[in-house]
Amino acid sequence: MNKTIKIYIGLLILLFAGAIAIEFSKPKPINWSRTFNERHTIPYGMFVLYNELPNLFPKNEITDISVSAYEYFDEYFNWEDSTYTISGNYILIDDYADVDEVSAQELLDFASHGNTIFMSANYLPQKFLDTLGIELKNDFDFTGKAQFSLANPIFKNDSITIDRGLSNIYFSKLDSTRTTVLGYQKFSEEDRINYIKVNHEYGEFYLHLQPMAFTNFSLLKHDNKKYAAAILSYLPNQPIFFDSRNKNRMELGSSPLRYVLSQPALKWAWILGLVSLLVFILFNAKRKQRIVKVIKPLENSTIAFTKTIGNLYYETKDHNNLIDKKVTYFLETIRRKYYLDTQLLDEKFVKNLSLKSGKDLGKAKKTINLIVHLKAKQSCNEEDLKNLNKTIEDFYNT
Repeated sequence: MNKTIKIYIGLLILLFAGAIAIEFSKPKPINWSRTFNERHTIPYGMFVLYNELPNLFPKNEITDISVSAYEYFDEYFNWEDSTYTISGNYILIDDYADVDEVSAQELLDFASHGNTIFMSANYLPQKFLDTLGIELKNDFDFTGKAQFSLANPIFKNDSITIDRGLSNIYFSKLDSTRTTVLGYQKFSEEDRINYIKVNHEYGEFYLHLQPMAFTNFSLLKHDNKKYAAAILSYLPNQPIFFDSRNKNRMELGSSPLRYVLSQPALKWAWILGLVSLLVFILFNAKRKQRIVKVIKPLENSTIAFTKTIGNLYYETKDHNNLIDKKVTYFLETIRRKYYLDTQLLDEKFVKNLSLKSGKDLGKAKKTINLIVHLKAKQSCNEEDLKNLNKTIEDFYNT
């Protein structure tokens, strides 16, 4: 190992040591991501609520749904008598209820057979809104904190106030024939409806628009847990089907690199390692690169062939034929490049050629006059050919 390599290794070690020291000296930042994941202990996770479910529903079995609602409930549907072999309460709490249309229809069918759907989300599936006759409205200009309360006087003392992570989405239109208002939210204006019960055939939907009330951040402040417990107390005494964020498809995928990139410390360590490796490879490649072999390009045989044909015409003294071909090629170039009609080589043609080509009018006139003269001449000599070639070359190069 030579001295240069030792220096590189020493610099890399110092760089890694400095990065580690800086990382450990920094306070760990709070992750405010809205994951609503029952395994996360960050502020907007739902670790507290999930672990309190057995206390909230002591007599009910709790089942995690790790697939889509359609995949789960369709397996328990008996096609012979069109009934479900299970019954209970479906619970989904999320910032955005990411329920596909097929699963939304499955949940509507499940509720219609006498079951209960509880969903707390800022944005509900459009299939639910259309089927249940509901409309939502979002006031984007809200400010400050909000107070959440329940309509039932029994829960008068369970009202809470939240001042972070809020949205002012509320129910603006309801089907009064089958809807019961259960709760409200209040910013600076009047109370707005944020919790309702909707009858759907033999079952019920409990729809809530403030999922932040069920996060770790909210439940661990003051007595906010009473509000969450009151909200869930409306659910009947039946088994719980909890829609988990941890699906079988895995939240971060199957690649270990996805997890590395999701953690700031691991991500920067990975990037630093890649950059260091790249620098090492570049320096070594520069020193040890082999000599690049010079490959002679293939000879352009077209030029040699053209010279041979030209010499053939010149040797045979067929000056008229060679002049005719040079004139034909020159006029074809004018037609193709400047889109001019070359049948009549008059004064108008000369002016148009001068304008389109940008050549001097005198130079263009001299070239065209020589062409007209040679085309009319019966027998041309070598001097005529040389004069034509020089005039055409001057026209191109001017």
